[in-house]
Amino acid sequence: MLRGLSSAGLGALKNSRQLVELAAANGFQSVDLDAFAFVQELGVEEARKLLTEHKLVIGSIGLPVEWRQTEEKFQQGLTKLAEHAAAAAALGCTRCCTYILPATDYKAAHFMALATRRLKLCAQLLGAYGIRLGLEFVGPHHLRSLWANPFIWTMEETLDWIGAIGEPNVGLLLDAYHWYTNELSAADIEALRADQIVHVHINDAPALPIDEVLDNGRLYPGEGVIDLACFLQALVKIGYDGFITQEVLTAEQPKDSPEQLAQRSKAAFDRVFAKAGI
Repeated sequence: MLRGLSSAGLGALKNSRQLVELAAANGFQSVDLDAFAFVQELGVEEARKLLTEHKLVIGSIGLPVEWRQTEEKFQQGLTKLAEHAAAAAALGCTRCCTYILPATDYKAAHFMALATRRLKLCAQLLGAYGIRLGLEFVGPHHLRSLWANPFIWTMEETLDWIGAIGEPNVGLLLDAYHWYTNELSAADIEALRADQIVHVHINDAPALPIDEVLDNGRLYPGEGVIDLACFLQALVKIGYDGFITQEVLTAEQPKDSPEQLAQRSKAAFDRVFAKAGI
């Protein structure tokens, strides 16, 4: 498995170049970033050169399409998706991810029909560029009632939805935080095939009752109560060999410098991977 960094948990980064440099300096193998902005900033050749020189690849990009709101916003985003996919493909990136909010102000059945069509279109376009689409179920309890109607927040429901979308390049983004807040176990991961997982996020949770854990209250890997050794060992057992990317979302931006936070992230990965025997 490849250790990855995203900007989430690194504080006030200047730009994507700094993310790449910090990841390389601390022994990471991949970065999650906005490939389109990266190419706009540096140009394709310079962006490729920077990644190659630092022995890094792009783990995933975010889906630049707002599929959760109005049809107008969806269509506006869809027109940009080909540009983003082309930029990602030009840099060798083969994964794109988006999250599923666990509730919606739309009627749930109507929203399911809209969202299935929309994500199917996104998957088809991404597939033309050799890119997979990962769907992330979101587990924290406080988000389940933040909007009018409950939607999807479990792995089982997400897998069923992936089946309904029906595109071969769609799979799971499995996040340790959402695995934990859904009270899942190693057995739930071991029931998956490795090819059902597009991407993985790693982070940790504070020692609170599970129904009080907030989405933006995350800790660095190994600094909380999630059994990350169990999580990683289950992924190894099913043969997952993709990216494990840190995503630490907090209510306030960390006060430490990006350099300090990258070092903290390296120490966190070293700790949990060692405990898992990887």
